[in-house]
Amino acid sequence: MGTITARKRRKSGVISYTAQIRINRKGVTVHSESQTFERKRLAEAWMKKRETELARPGALERVKHGGITLAHAIDRYVDENAAPIGRTKAQVLRAIKSYDIADMPCAEITSASIITLARELSLDKQPQTVANYLSHLASIFSIARPAWGYPLDRTAMEDGFRVAKRLGLTARSRQRDRRPSLPELELLLAHFEQRKQQLSQSMPMADILLFGLFSTRRQEEITRIAWQDLDEAHSRILVRDMKNPGQKIGNHTWCDLPPEALAIIQRMPRDQAEIFPYAAESISANFTRACRFLDIKDLHFHDLRHEGISRLFEIGYNIPHAAAVSGHRSWISLKRYSHIMQVGDKYAGWKWSPGGPSSVTSVPEPLHEPGGQ
Repeated sequence: MGTITARKRRKSGVISYTAQIRINRKGVTVHSESQTFERKRLAEAWMKKRETELARPGALERVKHGGITLAHAIDRYVDENAAPIGRTKAQVLRAIKSYDIADMPCAEITSASIITLARELSLDKQPQTVANYLSHLASIFSIARPAWGYPLDRTAMEDGFRVAKRLGLTARSRQRDRRPSLPELELLLAHFEQRKQQLSQSMPMADILLFGLFSTRRQEEITRIAWQDLDEAHSRILVRDMKNPGQKIGNHTWCDLPPEALAIIQRMPRDQAEIFPYAAESISANFTRACRFLDIKDLHFHDLRHEGISRLFEIGYNIPHAAAVSGHRSWISLKRYSHIMQVGDKYAGWKWSPGGPSSVTSVPEPLHEPGGQ
C-alpha cells in the first residue's frame, strides 16, 4: 500500500502532498517511487492508478528494465551462452542488431514489432531465410524473462511468427535434392589439384571434397575430427558435438567409415591433432569460389552429404546401415537426404575414387546404434 504525506513549504506556507508507493517482497523493498501534488485528491488518484498498474503481470519488470533494449538482450545472450553459438546463428543475431527493433526497449516489443521486422527482412530475403532469422531471435525471447528478468514477451514472438507465416513473409525451408554430377565433381577435383600443385601450402581441397562425399560428413564435422577419434581397426570415427535439433554439445557419435573415406584419412599427414586442421569457413569459401570460377550452378558443399547418403542406398545399404554412416537417428530425418537415381555404384572404377574400384557386393552390419541428425 502507498502512503500520502502532507508537507508545508517554509516560505509560502502552502501544503503539498507526496504520494509514495513501496512494494516489498519477503521483507525487501523491490520497488519504490513517489510523486508530489498540490492537492491531496490528485495524490490519491495517482497513487491508486499506479498501484493498479504495478499490480499487472510483468509491470515491475518493465519498470526495472525499461531501458534495456533488444540489442542488450542479444549481446547478453551471446556473452553468457555456455554452449558455443553456431556460425550461422551468430551472423543472424549480429544482423538483427542493425534493424530498428534492436533499439527498442524490451518492454515495448509486441507482436506487431516482430511482423515489422519480418517485413523489413523480406525486402531482400526469401521467406525461408526470414523464418530462420525469426527462429534464432525466438531463442532469446524464450530465456530473457526467466533468466534475466528482461520483459521480452515470448507470446509476442510466437504471435508475430504465426502472423508472419499467414502473411507469406516466412516459409519452411525447401528440401534440396541437388546432387553433383560426375563431370562437375571432376571439374572441381581437377581445379583443386592444379591449385595444390601451384600453391603447395594450400589446403588439400580435393581430399576434403572426396572425404565429404564418401564419409557424408558436414564441413564443420570434418574440421573437428582428431586422430584420437579414429578407430582404424573398425573403420569408424567419433564425431564430436554432432548436429542435433535439441542440443549438439556433448552429442558425440561413432560413425562408420566407408572404405573410400578411410582410404582418404590414411593418406593424410599425421603432424597435427586434427585430421583436417582447417577452418570450416575456409573450406566453404574455397568451394564457393571454385564453383563460381567453373560456372557450376547452385551447388553447395553440403550437397556432397546428400550425394554420399543417396549413394549408400544405391549400392545396397539399408536404412540402419546408412544411418550408421551418416549418424541419423531416424528414417524421418534420413530420408530427406536420400535421392536415389540409379542402382549400383557410379563411382566404381572412377579415376578419382580413393582405394580403387568401390563396387559393394555386401554391406557389413553397423558397429553401433545411429545417434545424430
